[in-house]
Amino acid sequence: MASEAFKDAQERVNQLPAKPSNDHLLQLYALFKQASVGDVTTERPGGFDFKGNAKWDAWKKIEGTSASDAEAQYVSLVNELEG
Repeated sequence: MASEAFKDAQERVNQLPAKPSNDHLLQLYALFKQASVGDVTTERPGGFDFKGNAKWDAWKKIEGTSASDAEAQYVSLVNELEG
């Protein structure tokens, strides 16, 4: 079950003062997926799906992170990006 802080951060991420860098966007995606789904279980996308590959790789990199740790890291990153 998602924490209130995680739910709040999901809403605040859409109102950031500046668009996050691609690295931050990938990190946010990976942490969100890890917190809400768990470890990646799908096949890596095909070779020409560069965006899909980047997202899959970012998620795969944090494999094994618990949902609560991923939530906490997501909230921390959103707080950091708010400045």
